Amino acid sequence: MATTDNKTASIGSFLKQKLTDYKLLIKFRLSLLVVFSACITFSLGANVVDWRALLILGLGGFLITGAANTLNQVIEKEYDKLMSRTANRPLAAGRMEVQEAVLVAGLMSVAGILMLSAFNPQTAVLGALSLVSYAFVYTPMKRVSPAAVWIGAIPGALPMAIGWVAATGELGSEAIFLFSIQFIWQFPHFWAIAWVAYKDYANGGFYLLPSKKVDGRDKSTALQTVFYAFCLLPMSILPYYLDISGLVACSVMLAMGIFYLFYAIKLYIACTDKAARQLMFASFVYLPIVLLSLVFDKI
Repeated sequence: MATTDNKTASIGSFLKQKLTDYKLLIKFRLSLLVVFSACITFSLGANVVDWRALLILGLGGFLITGAANTLNQVIEKEYDKLMSRTANRPLAAGRMEVQEAVLVAGLMSVAGILMLSAFNPQTAVLGALSLVSYAFVYTPMKRVSPAAVWIGAIPGALPMAIGWVAATGELGSEAIFLFSIQFIWQFPHFWAIAWVAYKDYANGGFYLLPSKKVDGRDKSTALQTVFYAFCLLPMSILPYYLDISGLVACSVMLAMGIFYLFYAIKLYIACTDKAARQLMFASFVYLPIVLLSLVFDKI
């Protein structure tokens, strides 16, 4: 009886660890954020929200994002071992074989692209583009040049366009505008993270801050966060002129843009880890509030 109980406990422990490893492998919370962005813009573009279609879009986007994140960890396995923030990932820690991760990534890629193709070919192409550009362009570029951040911002922002194109079948000015919000938002967001985690990134050989100085944590980097945060302000009126949403959403977007810019300016003045951390948290606040205001103002 005791032996049976021990085997049951052992199986339960194995399954729990495997589930945890897969959540780490696909970067579960990051993948959910991607799904959120795509579903929000789908809701903006659709005349009537079809919940079944929304579920397919969310699942398809989640699988493609999970596949991209998995391939990212396959490629960076040896470098992840060198950083405290990534050393416990299943591949880096040796709890999972590369073959298993590649197989899972392949299955998720195929399933995700097929789900997106149910909407229209453009949606599937954009989904595939986000996967390929993140895993095979952005990921290797990270060890070559800080320009990788600009490259990575493309797949990072594509979910905004994917949701709109899935709903409308058109890659027009509205989709480009929605893409641009998240594209521009990412620079202060990511540089704040790279500032705070600079030493850890440096241990892995990643130098992603835009300053030409070795450290990168200086006023040159901070000034660029100010520039990109400021760029979001004039964009605040565009949802009204593009007939995406109303003036209430424009006002919220402007207010949140000022909020975001305030913390970017604080980083420029102080150039401290504390100020960078505050900007990072401000970025987490900005995006969901702006996206939700666009949807609710449309309703």
